[in-house]
Amino acid sequence: MVDSNQQDTLLKTAAGVAGGAVLFSPVGMPIVHGLAGIAVASLGIMAAGSVVGAITDNIGNALSSRDKPERGFPEAVDEYDSE
Repeated sequence: MVDSNQQDTLLKTAAGVAGGAVLFSPVGMPIVHGLAGIAVASLGIMAAGSVVGAITDNIGNALSSRDKPERGFPEAVDEYDSE
């Protein structure tokens, strides 16, 4: 008698083998190509999103640094006012 744990493992293995056989059959190849196309498109969208995010972060940093005075440099002193 086969216990339920062995039966689950057997069914999972059979489903994996059958799924792989279907994907590599002539009927399943368009599915594989479609999945590959979706993967490539999503990678392109992720890359474009990260580039846009980096650009907006740099623009935000540039705008905020313009409002703050630079550290390390004293305020400008007019030489003629000190007399």
